[in-house]
Amino acid sequence: MSTDNNTAAPTGTIIGVCGLGNMGSALADRLAVVGPVVGFDLSEARRQELADRPNITTVATVPELAPASVIVFSLPTPQISAAVAEQLLPSLSRGTLIIETSTVNPSDMQKLQEKLAPRGVRIIDAALLSGVAQMIAGEAVVLAGGDDDDLDDAEPYLRALGEVTRMGGIGSAMAAKVIHNAVIHAVMVVLVEGAALAASTGVSGADLVRILQDTERGLMRPLSHRYGERILDGDYEGGMPTEAARKDSTLALALAQEAKVPLFAISASHTVYEIATNEGYGRLDYAAIAKLWEGWLDRSLASEGETPDGA
Repeated sequence: MSTDNNTAAPTGTIIGVCGLGNMGSALADRLAVVGPVVGFDLSEARRQELADRPNITTVATVPELAPASVIVFSLPTPQISAAVAEQLLPSLSRGTLIIETSTVNPSDMQKLQEKLAPRGVRIIDAALLSGVAQMIAGEAVVLAGGDDDDLDDAEPYLRALGEVTRMGGIGSAMAAKVIHNAVIHAVMVVLVEGAALAASTGVSGADLVRILQDTERGLMRPLSHRYGERILDGDYEGGMPTEAARKDSTLALALAQEAKVPLFAISASHTVYEIATNEGYGRLDYAAIAKLWEGWLDRSLASEGETPDGA
């Protein structure tokens, strides 16, 4: 992980931070290592708290951030990001770089870029996968998207936060974060459903955790093997058949019915195995459910010569 913070902003650069909540204030502290920071938040208490920290001053209005060469957004909604950009735009100089760390959709990034570009203002997305504690330690995971030259200019500021991975063009980092979070949150629902089944059928929760943590047979197996190898390689021959996965899913639904445990995510996933079996994928490895989406999207989910580690 790259956490080298011995980087500095170009001489005379002022770094603006808009939004001084828990994450925004941690961002401001990290960026103050790189250069002087000017922060804004609607809360006077937050402004006062940050104003006492080294190399940080605060301002009372959004337009007062305009003299900064680099402005970092750490805001609660896409709508607020758009409103702040609208307020700043008349006062921004050509070449100003905005780094959007708020969680927004790729389309929000594209709309911001379309609004800013005619004035010569640049923007990149820097999606944060880490919590406040990791940010404070300079060990955040930062996914970056945008024009290569803009990402080069943003590098000293992003590296002050932690490990930086470039994802692609504008919006790509936000897309990756939204997908990442969606998968994590959906898995959480499945885990709670599994926990409910375990509690209702006499299975120890601790034992279930140990089983699911097994690297060869647990939760990582669908990710590392079935997605990382089979789907990305387009290889569905051999392995555990889809019809066998459907059978196991049927047994789980029957168990839940007997135990009177409501299932939502697991029940919905069963439908996919039913469809895949009916489509003729029953004898293929159950990663072949990906072929359903390939048909619906009319595009392959296999990688184009790139491995999961980026090699």
